Amino acid sequence: MHIVVVGGGVVGITTARELVRRGHQVTVLERHPLAGNETSKANAAQRSYGVVYPWADPSMVLKALPWLLQQDGPLKMRMPPSVAAIRFMFATLRYAWSPGLFGFNKRAMLRLGAYSRERFLALEQEHNLAFDGGHNGLLTLASTPEALDDLRETHKLLNEMGVASRMLSPQQVREAEPGMAAGAPLYGALSYDTDGTGDCHLFSRELSKVCEDLGVHFRYEVEAEALLADHQRVNAVQLRRTDGNSEILEADAFVVSAGCWSPELVKSLGLTLPIYPVKGYSITVPLSDPDKAPASTIHDDNFKVVSTRLGNRLRATGFVELADFNRDIPAARIATIKKSVRSRYPGCADLDAAETWTGFRPMTPDGPAIIGRGPRDNLFLNTGHGTFGWTLAAGSAAVIAQVIDGEEPAVVLDAFRPGRFSGDL
Repeated sequence: MHIVVVGGGVVGITTARELVRRGHQVTVLERHPLAGNETSKANAAQRSYGVVYPWADPSMVLKALPWLLQQDGPLKMRMPPSVAAIRFMFATLRYAWSPGLFGFNKRAMLRLGAYSRERFLALEQEHNLAFDGGHNGLLTLASTPEALDDLRETHKLLNEMGVASRMLSPQQVREAEPGMAAGAPLYGALSYDTDGTGDCHLFSRELSKVCEDLGVHFRYEVEAEALLADHQRVNAVQLRRTDGNSEILEADAFVVSAGCWSPELVKSLGLTLPIYPVKGYSITVPLSDPDKAPASTIHDDNFKVVSTRLGNRLRATGFVELADFNRDIPAARIATIKKSVRSRYPGCADLDAAETWTGFRPMTPDGPAIIGRGPRDNLFLNTGHGTFGWTLAAGSAAVIAQVIDGEEPAVVLDAFRPGRFSGDL
């Protein structure tokens, strides 16, 4: 069966690999000149299988508004907000206040996270990929007693779900992270012992080469403009090439993995995907003193910034910003990320020489990704992973391949079903 995958980010590439290994003929369409060059390019670099959680978190609702007013607050909104941003915020609030939904979705995401870890380990064992990857764990720090209490509650849920984790004392944190400064506030941490790291952009490029060797055909610098369908099936995708000319590409089945650009492709088919481009920022810089740098991934709750060791580099990311597709990088955002790194790991790198980046996380208002069969018999979706595309890529790729081949998926997909947003604001 010839299957077209729309989107050459980490989710689309891992999907292509799963499909070609199952004997399908696969074509990947990507508007950039290479794989993993949009949201996958410079993300947080953490594969946080045990950290996954829904965006619509009721415990965060009361914290969100004060964050908007704080200079270093992790939540920002471009003023005046767009209609799309307001609609997304109201939909998120509605899901956050829906009784029992947060717990249901979080457990579903944790199950997919655990499966994704299994699939990543199998993938890395099969292919020798150079992407500064590892599975050395992740630490979420507690800078206040209240934060430590929250981590204890999370630890209970992880134990219930069978996810490996430990509560660490400040001394144990220092032992695990000898480069961490002693002066910053620290009451303890939650260790996600089996979580991973890795450069998502390098991984996507490396895996795309593997896919090519397996027979996947990549079409770069082409824009998927429309899915051409009747009432039962999608027959083709209309492409726009860089020379401005259009092209019609027929196939037996289609997978939409286009991140924030997925909604427009399926709107004409009657499917609403309220995916919003939640903006984030990162810096990447070579380490000048590796002994003063993180050993793996550190989530600093004080600034809500994640710092990750990538070989001889440091990647630090932060902020959740509602600014539509604005690509500006305000100096204040980068200053806050640098402030977090300096507070925990002073002297590890020349942060003034850091490369800056911004990207758009394809976020759903309730939190889970969109995985499953679409409104036509041969249309499938694997998109909307939000901040966890890198984390969930291998698992969701395996699951959608199982669905396409008519198998029972390894993870129950009730929380991820594409049609769940019918009737949304």
